[in-house]
Amino acid sequence: MTGTATGRTLVACLGNIFLSDDGFGVEVARRLARYDLPNGVRVTDYGIRGMHLAYDLAEGFDSTILVDTTQRGGQPGTVYLIEPDPAPAGTVPDDDTSAMMARMSLLNAHGMQPDLVLSLAGTLGAEAGRVLVVGCEPATLEEGIGLSAPVTAAVDDAVRMVTRLVTTGNQPETDVDPESTKG
Repeated sequence: MTGTATGRTLVACLGNIFLSDDGFGVEVARRLARYDLPNGVRVTDYGIRGMHLAYDLAEGFDSTILVDTTQRGGQPGTVYLIEPDPAPAGTVPDDDTSAMMARMSLLNAHGMQPDLVLSLAGTLGAEAGRVLVVGCEPATLEEGIGLSAPVTAAVDDAVRMVTRLVTTGNQPETDVDPESTKG
């Protein structure tokens, strides 16, 4: 699929393949590798490497699309398009204990949280631009390799959503309200 994206876009696919459905983002990255995406669009499988993502964001992007599992209480395999409320750049939790825990979770690969990665990136002077999340409701996050049937079926929906976003300049077909869902 080809098209023209506006500006530079990072599609950051996240997840741990050893925790069943948490490997969703990794599988989306694998499938997106087959597509001819517009110039300026970079798809990267970060897996659980939050620090790598934070440093890559320091390059500056007009938009960032995070692809990951997202527990919102829906049916397993539901694909969501979320535009989180932006936090001020470079912010981390106020108290010392929370800030220390935030930094520790970034260093602990199994505790990577995208909001903390974006905060760290801001402290590094990075610009993620407009942030969208393409998330999938997991069926299970238990130890194991391989996606559940509903999450496997949702990968193609997520790929279509990402390709539509990057070929339309990250403008969804309808406006996305903060924390709204779209399937």
